[in-house]
Amino acid sequence: MKRVTNALDKMSCAKACGVCVLYAAAAIALPAQTYTALHSFDGTDGASPRWSLVQGLDGNLYGTTVAGGGTTNPGTVFKITPTGTVTTLHSFCAETNCTDGFSPASGVVLATNGEFYGVTYSGGANCAPGGCGTIFSVTSSGTLTTIYSFCAEISCTDGNHPNAGLVQASNGYLYGTTSYGGATNQGTVFKITPSGTLTTIHSFDGTDGLFPSGPLVQDTNGYLYGTTSQGGAYCNVTGCGTVFRMTPSGTLTTLYSFNGTDGQNPVGALVQATNGYLYGATSGGGANSHGTIFKMTPSGTLTPMLYSFCSESGCTDGSLPDGGLVQAPENEDLYGATFYGGTGCGSNGCGTIFKMTPSGTLTTVFRSYCPESGCPYYPGALLQDTNGAFYGATFDGGTGSVGTAYSLSLGLGAFVKPLPTSGAVGSAVKILGSNLTGATSVTFDGIAATFTVVSRYLITTTVPTGATSGTVEVVTPSAALSSNVAFTVP
Repeated sequence: MKRVTNALDKMSCAKACGVCVLYAAAAIALPAQTYTALHSFDGTDGASPRWSLVQGLDGNLYGTTVAGGGTTNPGTVFKITPTGTVTTLHSFCAETNCTDGFSPASGVVLATNGEFYGVTYSGGANCAPGGCGTIFSVTSSGTLTTIYSFCAEISCTDGNHPNAGLVQASNGYLYGTTSYGGATNQGTVFKITPSGTLTTIHSFDGTDGLFPSGPLVQDTNGYLYGTTSQGGAYCNVTGCGTVFRMTPSGTLTTLYSFNGTDGQNPVGALVQATNGYLYGATSGGGANSHGTIFKMTPSGTLTPMLYSFCSESGCTDGSLPDGGLVQAPENEDLYGATFYGGTGCGSNGCGTIFKMTPSGTLTTVFRSYCPESGCPYYPGALLQDTNGAFYGATFDGGTGSVGTAYSLSLGLGAFVKPLPTSGAVGSAVKILGSNLTGATSVTFDGIAATFTVVSRYLITTTVPTGATSGTVEVVTPSAALSSNVAFTVP
């Protein structure tokens, strides 16, 4: 294992030994950071992973690749162990005319039934020959079912070409968006049952947004929040993008229209932090025209340009944030990645990983130096595993030159993750973790619950009588583990 003393700028040992122990060369010392190159895709097992991974009930991580995996490079769904063993679960276009989909347009989301759900940008039963996109479910063993093919209605009023991931709301429905289609062909919001009954609940018209971009997120009050990459009140015809709020039944309110100086073209999902604010990123605009991080109250008051990227010479702090943010429960800092910036890879840079305090102080925790062929670059959105480490994928690089998967440990502790994150007394809850064997106690805001340890990665339980909204805690022989989010009891 090779140690690198200037942690923020060097990654050359990743190719040689797969693991780098990093230490920050800064006035204030940061904890030890361990970067591990887990897997290099080679095309046959997928190419160009683009989105965040998700943790499954079995402790493995699941994701998609945009391309690779078949004779026509249709994209894949894959499983990867925390140590880096990859299994291709499905290569798309396995059916005639790609009725099972072509080119996943997001990662997958874990639903309460234990299956994963995602979308493909093309393929499906309609819009021959290319297809207008699909929604699919896939099991952890790889059984894929196409539950909906878009443009099933006249003029595609149900939408076409979904380009963002799904979210399962507290009512059990999966919610998502399409880039096109709807009443004015400017995109839609839909809800769909896990079995495949779809309802279009909003059609965008440009003034309220255009081309919805990132996945939706549900806040603690039950509202759904999302962004559109264009549209809104400013930036001439196409617009600079919007943030919107929606009821689960489909009543939409445009909360904010970006104007360029405060950001442009929001990207990725929003995240509601423990302080109640919503945080997000734009891929352009801001003080330096290289993207921003913003925070917003749930009612729509925006703190513009909480951070503008490329504030350092040569954009060593990053450029073009890619995907949303994730909040670490231990220190409540927000973590994310930029597609460009950093050092190396010519003038654009290879990308960075950063952390930011809720008040806006940004620290670059990793810069992709990439001094030689085969190193990974262009990272996407992050996942924090319940073991405390971050996992992600890079769109390019690696020994196969078509992307990689990696982990980055920043010394943060383990936690547990409830699924779902809300439920009435008596409702079933799954608790994900990384070392739950021998657990002796499960409590909901201090109220004891009966439970079953299914595996080291999974506990099943029910919300106990008397429970109120608050932290879920699991006591194991080695630690007391708190949930990453508060559990809401209606």
